[in-house]
Amino acid sequence: MSTQILVLYYSAYGHIETMAYAIAEGAKQTGANVQVKRVPETVPQEVAKQNGFKLNQVAPIADPKELANYDAIVLGTGTRFGRISTQMANFLDRTGGLWAKGSLIGKVGAVFTCSGTQHAGQELTNLCLITNLLHYGMVIVGCPFSFHGLSKIDEVTGGTPYGASTIAGPDNSRPVSQNEIEGGEFFGNHIAQITNKLTRF
Repeated sequence: MSTQILVLYYSAYGHIETMAYAIAEGAKQTGANVQVKRVPETVPQEVAKQNGFKLNQVAPIADPKELANYDAIVLGTGTRFGRISTQMANFLDRTGGLWAKGSLIGKVGAVFTCSGTQHAGQELTNLCLITNLLHYGMVIVGCPFSFHGLSKIDEVTGGTPYGASTIAGPDNSRPVSQNEIEGGEFFGNHIAQITNKLTRF
């Protein structure tokens, strides 16, 4: 059977959504079966509209119970003052049953994020997500510097060794850059390769 990977995200303005599909594309290149899903929005729809949220995202809503069905789970959310979004936190807070049963122990976990500016808590947010995965007993996969885009200094760009990232701009108008897309694809491919090796045993 092919490796089963879930890319699970929360995206207010579409940047994390774009990265989720880039990561999924990279993982699919290895032959993995990849599902892209999102966590529920907790902001009232009228408030979300007033604040320009991207409400036409096609990814289905995930159920916490289904996480146990995957060999690898990749979590993505925007940074909130160096922390994760309330929407992602709310979803993860509903996984206590999985934790109690040890359902995610030994599975692969990885993370990605987005911030408004270059120095706005990306690495800390990724580490906050990783903390959740460690409590589940998961095997953490980061983004190695063999992705040379992590070392670029000729442009403003996301990308961290703790997980892929992108920059939305202060007004959320900056599109995901080519380097960030390539970083997402590389990251997804790397996650899937590690998962393939682990699931052979």
